Amino acid sequence: MTVSTIANPDAGTRRRGLALTTVPATVILSFLVLAVILAWSVAPGLFTGHDPANGVPADKLLGPSGQHWFGTDDLGRDLFSRVVHGAASSVTSALIAVAIGVLAGSLIGLLAGFLEGWTDIVLARFVDVLLAIPGFLLAVVIVSALGFKTLNAAVATGVTAIAVFARVTRSEVIKVRKTTFVEASYLQGGSRWQILLTHVLPNASRSIVPLAVLQFGLAILVIAGLAFLGYGDPPPASDWGRLVADGEKFPFAPWLIYAPAAVIVATVLSLNRISRWLRKTT
Repeated sequence: MTVSTIANPDAGTRRRGLALTTVPATVILSFLVLAVILAWSVAPGLFTGHDPANGVPADKLLGPSGQHWFGTDDLGRDLFSRVVHGAASSVTSALIAVAIGVLAGSLIGLLAGFLEGWTDIVLARFVDVLLAIPGFLLAVVIVSALGFKTLNAAVATGVTAIAVFARVTRSEVIKVRKTTFVEASYLQGGSRWQILLTHVLPNASRSIVPLAVLQFGLAILVIAGLAFLGYGDPPPASDWGRLVADGEKFPFAPWLIYAPAAVIVATVLSLNRISRWLRKTT
């Protein structure tokens, strides 16, 4: 923090406002990509008139064309339609995973960083155990125990994200807890829980939003990976990971892999770019 910012508290606010008004072109493009994906998931019928589950056998394995933008699969189903209808499952499951990670992880980090003592020791060791296990391996174990469904894959992915949110929240809470205005609140007679809710939580949550956006992209990747391995919904589900797995069976029709994979990559890269921008502006 510069001297001018200390002398004028509104300087930092104006600087952040200026950063928001000069949004880079790559960030705008990322928001547009994300808006399209969200629109696909909410109203897929507005973007395609083909049936994602039933195809025309005579049109099987056709390459990309004006009629079939992403080509067709081995059953004659329009691949673009299947990708569009699969967005709802991929986006919803990723949102569930992030919600689990944010709520559970933030609560653990908040309690550990604010209460200190044995609470911090026990919760911190629990987080260390979760971090010691590879996230994808833990997700496979959990979804194997719960059952092979996309919803269970979302829950498993959310459990793997708890440790990340807990670690970041704990670090931010410890940083905020030692600030001057928190100590002043204690001197003015503020209770511990009042200070936690009115001062510590709002300030500590600033780092959670960029992390949540980043984890949203990671959740899409993990859930797609689980679906690729067969841990998602069974056919005729059109989860993006399953589409890539189905396309792997036909190496002479590369569009079956490249089209859904390109959508996954574009979505994840857009979320990553937005997360980096938010981290700089908050």
